[in-house]
Amino acid sequence: MAPMRRWRSLFLVVAVWLVGLWYFFGERSALTANRPKPPPPTQPLTNDKPEAINSDNPTSTLTVHWSKRPDRYPVSSLVSLPTNKPKAKIPSIQSPPPKEDASSRQVREARLAAVKDSFVHSWNGYKKYAWLHDEVKPLTGQSHDPFGGWAATLVDALDSLWIMGLKDEFRKAVAACEQIDFTTTETASVNVFETTIRYLGGFLAAYELSEKQYPTLLKKAVEVGELLMCAFDTPNRMPIARWSWKEYTEGVGQTAPQQVLVSEIGSLSLEFTKLSQLTGDMKYYDAVQRVSDAFEKSQDTTRLPGMWPVVVNALKPAFDSDNFFTLGGMSDSLYEYFPKQYLLLGGALEQPRLLYEGFVDVAKRNLFRRTLNPENIPLLMSGDVRVFGTDEDTEIQFNARGQHLTCFTGGMLGIAGRIFSRPADLKVAEQLTNGCVWAYNSTASGIAPEIYHLAPCGGVDDSQTGDKCAYSDAKWREAVRESWKPPKEPSTPEDEPQKALDAQEVDLLIRQRRVSPGFVDVPDRRYILRPEAIESVFIMYRITGDPGWMEKAWQMFSVVEKASRTAIAAAALEDVTKEHPEQVDSMESFWLAETLKYFYLVFASWDTVDLDKWVLNTEAHPLRRPDM
Repeated sequence: MAPMRRWRSLFLVVAVWLVGLWYFFGERSALTANRPKPPPPTQPLTNDKPEAINSDNPTSTLTVHWSKRPDRYPVSSLVSLPTNKPKAKIPSIQSPPPKEDASSRQVREARLAAVKDSFVHSWNGYKKYAWLHDEVKPLTGQSHDPFGGWAATLVDALDSLWIMGLKDEFRKAVAACEQIDFTTTETASVNVFETTIRYLGGFLAAYELSEKQYPTLLKKAVEVGELLMCAFDTPNRMPIARWSWKEYTEGVGQTAPQQVLVSEIGSLSLEFTKLSQLTGDMKYYDAVQRVSDAFEKSQDTTRLPGMWPVVVNALKPAFDSDNFFTLGGMSDSLYEYFPKQYLLLGGALEQPRLLYEGFVDVAKRNLFRRTLNPENIPLLMSGDVRVFGTDEDTEIQFNARGQHLTCFTGGMLGIAGRIFSRPADLKVAEQLTNGCVWAYNSTASGIAPEIYHLAPCGGVDDSQTGDKCAYSDAKWREAVRESWKPPKEPSTPEDEPQKALDAQEVDLLIRQRRVSPGFVDVPDRRYILRPEAIESVFIMYRITGDPGWMEKAWQMFSVVEKASRTAIAAAALEDVTKEHPEQVDSMESFWLAETLKYFYLVFASWDTVDLDKWVLNTEAHPLRRPDM
């Protein structure tokens, strides 16, 4: 029996040992994994050392959380919001509401319901497949996190939910915002511009639209504002556009970048100003006003005086090194924000108006062109220019490159034409907007492409064009011919004349490029659910009250909805020059924040987001204008 007792004793020892292992490495881990984690701080912490928070499992990877450090370059005297009364009352933007009979109202409300249904469909797809992620992929149902993983679509869509009367969904979304942790992200750098317009703008608009009933929204706005303010802690207080939050947390010194897109530092004013207006903390307004002052000082010293180039040096700062100027991508919202900042400040500061008036005539003279079109409609486009040479011998080269992004210009000139009493610009605004509507109607799919080239035929002033803009097939084909540049062999001399295409070769080029009459080339055939064209259509409708703009909006919505709708949500399109474009597995948050909101507002009641009471940021987030 002794051998048996020895084996029994050994068995008991092994059993106890196994139970101990299970407790410490199994049950204990399971218990701690399910234990509620302490919530992230509602306000950024202030200390001198980076805060690294890890899970209870000692073998897990450390998760670094951002915490605010004392400013290296503190501001001794903050610039305050202007308190002086404006010189005159700002003129109204909206026309009186158009008259509507019962039949017209029925049609309008049916179209309104169709837009709302499209929104609900995409919102439900996001909720089901990508809740609390930035985006849903509309073909596969996967999630995608390009904007910090902070639920960009949720925050971007908050005000749309409220505007469309989806109040239960709004309340659920507001509650979910409590779970967003802005103290950490898997993204290496924070895009300050995108974070400002989507997150900060989204929280602020939802807070004001909901009549300040939900303090959570302002609290989250402050969290985002505090995060973004760290990017301004540089020697000259110019912001870092792509902010390395981990390096900041580790105490690495910061300087503004030598090369930065002009829109990334110049399009922060609305959101930071509104945050100061709501909190009473002037540091936010001070931060963006210093940037505005830098733009004011440099406006007449660039290579195209009055405008700023696409790339600027924020370290100096300097605005005279780049020679490329556009109202399109990388510059657009800089210019858009001048009249809007004037509105948000109630006209109490003249600087935004002066900045706008200092550039708009330069743009009209150098960037806006009339274009050939088979319908002979008076259309304008906004292109690009490069400036060569010196002040004494300057050459300005125009490129008739249209962008979906530049379609905002019609709405901008319309609003500014009203508030700054520039009635001639209202005609320019109408022709710019009609140029974008034409770009929709003239493709095989009925949707405008991302980038396209047109045939310019004169300037803004009718007297400059004569009969040059009278369309003919020969003029259009000649423009296509001139756009062709043959590939050069290494041995080809630079000054060798370009071989001209014959008629058959032009026909082949037109077929290969799949360009409709009036188009010359379409280098980027995508449609990524962009809002700029319908944005200007909406603004022109509110300015004029002309129901024709509603019809244009409905045509645009019908083709976009049909082509983009998926079983999950709505998809970007690969090639709109095809009658049936292939869908792409992408749905940016601005589909719900901007595109569908603008379509909805076209058909909503006239006082929904009244432009004489609200100003919309570049992500279509309405911010309340001060009472006059």
